[in-house]
Amino acid sequence: MTNWKNISTDKLCEALLTLKTKEECYNFLDDICTIKEVLDIAQRLEVASLLEQKASYLEISAKTGASSATICRVNKCLEYGSGGYKAVLDRMGDKAND
Repeated sequence: MTNWKNISTDKLCEALLTLKTKEECYNFLDDICTIKEVLDIAQRLEVASLLEQKASYLEISAKTGASSATICRVNKCLEYGSGGYKAVLDRMGDKAND
């Protein structure tokens, strides 16, 4: 896998960590991403949450509109990734299941 960690991505992570409210997050995402990019990221998080709840690919696709390829990719990240989804979902608790 290509190493994508560099000074620019360090600064992006630092920028994300400075955000304090949901409104600040919305404003930053609105400025830095396209609407499609934000919706795609949100969909992946929802897919991860549903996978953690043991939903089937069919159920997840019906609920989120995600393709089987996206669901499979997220599932691979949950199983073999860096633990980012798991950390966020654990910290969000019930909010991730709304």
